[in-house]
Amino acid sequence: METILSLKNLDKKYGKVHAVNNLSFDIQKGNVYGILGPNGSGKSTTLGIILNVVNRTAGEFSWFDGKLSTHEALKKVGAIIERPNFYPYMTATQNLSLICKIKGTSTDKIDEKLKVVNLYERRNSKFRTYSLGMKQRLAIASALLNDPEILILDEPTNGLDPQGIHEIRQIIKKIAANGTTILLASHLLDEVEKVCSHVVVIRKGIKLYSGRVDEMTASNGLFELKVDKNEDNLLKLLKNHEAILNVTKDHETIIATLRNSISATEMNSFLFEKGFVLSHLVKRKPSLEQQFLDLTKNN
Repeated sequence: METILSLKNLDKKYGKVHAVNNLSFDIQKGNVYGILGPNGSGKSTTLGIILNVVNRTAGEFSWFDGKLSTHEALKKVGAIIERPNFYPYMTATQNLSLICKIKGTSTDKIDEKLKVVNLYERRNSKFRTYSLGMKQRLAIASALLNDPEILILDEPTNGLDPQGIHEIRQIIKKIAANGTTILLASHLLDEVEKVCSHVVVIRKGIKLYSGRVDEMTASNGLFELKVDKNEDNLLKLLKNHEAILNVTKDHETIIATLRNSISATEMNSFLFEKGFVLSHLVKRKPSLEQQFLDLTKNN
């Protein structure tokens, strides 16, 4: 599979701040990648470096298996990394026509791209009449005008209401379904879990995980347990069980994260033999949120 983008030991320092710290990962053609991390984790800086608007301190990156220079490669890239500037008194079509003129690309695709982002019916409305979500969709249309091989989006749903968020996510899925590779930065776990096939988790500029989203959530799971008495003894027993990685409490519920696979029936039988009668026992697959919290809490 073609590697569209490869980062190797990328580093960026702003004085004493290590914004990007020895970051390495690859973007393969045809997938949707999320760079996931809290605000200030280095996501936007990483995108800025690969788009040649931020100078790296050390390390390297290459586009399209190293076959193209960054200057040539960026002609195949569509990106929105800041709030786009459109002229408020011009219509959507007029704004996109101006962008085509500036970029030296044909205006033939304007209607097609407006249809992709569900703005064709409002193509002759002035930009100032657009909602925030519509403005963001127009920005995506502008990034698609050159039929990019990869679309890069920085926090694409930031500031939008639930309807606007849903619309942007559906558009991203539609673009990806047509074969465009997508790289988006987000601090929203829900966004990455619903839209992305792959995720790179970073915190304080350091990569904590890189791989498929479904593999990240495909651990052995966890148990939720409740007992009416002898809770302290139950906690001690669970902490010493070879199949259990760690044990925490969430109000009245005990959360036992699994190191090894064990069924609810086996766990219930084991605890019953030890004299514990549970009032609640449920086995769950961990969410991306739980995995993210487990990754970041010790880093």
